[in-house]
Amino acid sequence: MRPVRSSVLCHLLPAPCSLALRSLVLVLLCITPRCQAVQAENVTVLEGGTAEISCRLQNYDGSIVVIQNPRRQTLFFNGTRALKDDRFQMVLFSTRLVRITLTNVSVLDEGGYFCQLYTDATHHQVATLSVSVPPETPTVEVKQEGVEGGEVKLACMSPRSKPAATLRWIRNGREIAGVESQQVDGKTFSVSNTIRLPVERKDNGAALSCEAFHPALGGQKRIRHYRLDVNFAPTVRIAPPSGILREGDSLSLTCSVSGNPLPKNIQWSKINESLPERAEISGPTFQISRLSQSHNGTYLCQAQNNYGRAADHYTLLVYDNVSLTTTVPPTPTTQPITSHPTTQPSTSHPTTQPSTSHPATLTLLTPIFAPKPSEPGAVVETHSAVPYAVIGGVLALLVFTVICVLIVTIWCSVRQKGSYRTREPILAWY
Repeated sequence: MRPVRSSVLCHLLPAPCSLALRSLVLVLLCITPRCQAVQAENVTVLEGGTAEISCRLQNYDGSIVVIQNPRRQTLFFNGTRALKDDRFQMVLFSTRLVRITLTNVSVLDEGGYFCQLYTDATHHQVATLSVSVPPETPTVEVKQEGVEGGEVKLACMSPRSKPAATLRWIRNGREIAGVESQQVDGKTFSVSNTIRLPVERKDNGAALSCEAFHPALGGQKRIRHYRLDVNFAPTVRIAPPSGILREGDSLSLTCSVSGNPLPKNIQWSKINESLPERAEISGPTFQISRLSQSHNGTYLCQAQNNYGRAADHYTLLVYDNVSLTTTVPPTPTTQPITSHPTTQPSTSHPTTQPSTSHPATLTLLTPIFAPKPSEPGAVVETHSAVPYAVIGGVLALLVFTVICVLIVTIWCSVRQKGSYRTREPILAWY
């Protein structure tokens, strides 16, 4: 009885049968030494890597072994190169195993590689080569610019992967839901995830990230970091100088400007007048040396970008150093007061009560009061006031001195009259 050919049995087995089951059936049925078989192993490799394609032989007796590519082009014939492609190399040819390598694998190399064994009847096995393409670090494309009070539209894109990569947007550790889309480009996929976010000025510079996941990355992920770019109109603020400005002082103003994009040009001007000749401008800094009252006025700092303009003003008031001298007249000096007898030539000792005050000189400097500016561009004004309290004190001193003189005068007069009356009985006795 003639043994059953393995090639016939292999064709009788259904196609969905697994490689292990078909191999087992072949082993059991090959009951004679002349039964030969070939087995192939599937391979998965990353693009750009090296694939090993193996054909396992059973009971090989020196028959012809041929390996073909997916286009059925013969690569090797019994170990001899048949196709001029240096990426393919025969690394092993034995009675049990035939192995070739393919370097720098691309998706175009994907497909079934045929291991054929020519005996009384030709039979073969197919080794399927699968190429996996991991995604590169995704890119972020701005679909719609963010403007204060509006929306920003961002797309995270992975242009090439196989199988298709998964993209996610993350902000502050939380995923942002977006719209995903895929496009097939030959054997690879282009993937994108688009989001829309309402934005305000405070969101400028906020951190986002787009993460790409793929089976070929082994649980790792590719991350693209991005910071929000929110456009808004500029703001301008002039920092006023502290203290009082007098003639001869120097003025230095700094104009603080913010905005996105940041204004490139800052303009200084003076309302209704041209800038002083001594004015020096260096970007946001405005300076005037040796101030005078002719520099008084309102100065403007202006800035603009594509989304608006802003200005702030500062009113300059320069004061001169005024010295006001007031001389207080001396207090009237009283002459010695002497009492004289009226009937007898008896004279009392003169009693004097001098009262003098030295002339007083008071020098008054014009006081200047400046309210503290409470807001940008506040008008800083100063006012002069006469020291009425000092003048009032001087007048009170004068009045007090006059009253004291009168009291002393009256007291001396009363005392003189009392002395005259006590001497009348003595004169009558004589």
